[in-house]
Parts: sequence; C-alpha cells; structure tokens
Amino acid sequence: MQRTRVDFNVPLKEGKVTNTQRITAALPTIKYALDNGAKSVVLMSHLGRPDGRKQDKYSMAPVKGELDKLLAKPVTFFYQTVGPKIDSGTVLLFVYKFKLFPFLLQTRNIFIRLCWTRGWAACTSPAPGTVLLLENLRFHVEEEGKGVDAEGNKIKADKAAVDAFRASLSKLGDVYVNDAFGTAHRAHSSMVGCQLAQRASGFLLKKELTYFAKALVSPERPFLAILGG
Repeated sequence: MQRTRVDFNVPLKEGKVTNTQRITAALPTIKYALDNGAKSVVLMSHLGRPDGRKQDKYSMAPVKGELDKLLAKPVTFFYQTVGPKIDSGTVLLFVYKFKLFPFLLQTRNIFIRLCWTRGWAACTSPAPGTVLLLENLRFHVEEEGKGVDAEGNKIKADKAAVDAFRASLSKLGDVYVNDAFGTAHRAHSSMVGCQLAQRASGFLLKKELTYFAKALVSPERPFLAILGG
C-alpha cells in the first residue's frame, strides 16, 4: 500500500473547488502507482489554515468529488486522519527526495497524503486499486506542532502526542511518497515524521526540482524572474 503526501490546498467557494490545478498535478503519481501494482493509494493533504482544530469550511470533502471525476473512479473519503479505527491497518506511500518508487510498488498499498466512511474495512483491507483520501491533516495540532484554540489562545502540541500522531500516520502504508512540493520546506509531521524505511519522491516534486535546478544552474539568458509569496 502506498501512502502519499500531496498538496491539495485548493481554493474553495461555497464548498466547491474553484481551481483543480493542484489536484491535476498529482495525477501522474497516483496513476503510475495504480498502473504498476500498488494495492491501494492513501492520500493525505492539508487545506487552508484551520489552526490545529476541526473547521468544516476546511474539510477535504470537496476534493473527493473532484478526484472522482479526474480519476474516473470513486475515491473513498474518511472524515478522520488518525485514530484507533484508522490505525487498524492500512499501508502508506510517501514520495521523498529524489528517489522514485517504481521498484517499491509490487502488490503494495500506497498512501499519498490526502476518506466518506464506507466502513473501516476500506482502510484496513482495501480492494486492489482503491484510492483513499484522509481528512485535513491540519485539523490536528500535531501536524504543525502549534495552533490556536476556539477561544483564540495559542496552543502548542505535546511531544508525546506528536510522536503518536506520526506513528499513526506511518501505520497507513508500506512506502512513503512525498509529492507535495508546496510544503516540502515545512518541518511538519506528514513531511518529516514518516517512520517508513522506504521513501520516494513523486513525479510532481521531481518536476519542480528539475525546473529549479535548470533556473539556478544553467538558465537560458536573458531571463526574467517573478517571485511571489
């Protein structure tokens, strides 16, 4: 099973995704895994800045509908990210650094940092070719390590809770694939807390790094750099 960290931080308006560019960009990694023997793919992502607590307006549920259409198959969505019921047995795949994952995929389940509850068996023993999407990682203060409570007070995650959160995520797959270039610089649990021995980078991350290398090392001149943030 493959567990993949993706960046589905897409714009929403009235509960609908208004731009699917980031979802579309992750499709090559997802499809490659499915086409090359991965038993399942588990996707994890953040969306917005919910400050470490559940806020319905930042739910990943609208993303599920777009994934259904783009993949031309139903995606299983869980309204949870971690916990005993999810812990009970899935495998993940994350993409990490420059190591690609073709040789890791035989009969394995893939988890891609990104579920509608259709029974927890969907996560513990998914049918071959299943794609699963987890709820917003940032609903948990343990993802970023800090947040803001409902009263507006700043809070910090307990180290033991962070360790447990990371361990729970790591139970969701056999391989970790990081395809979330937009958050690759963050020291967040889903980015640096993977406890899987086999880790790889996804095609989107590789593509972005290739473009950066070209621009920094041997750019075509003259060139214009436009920076934003």
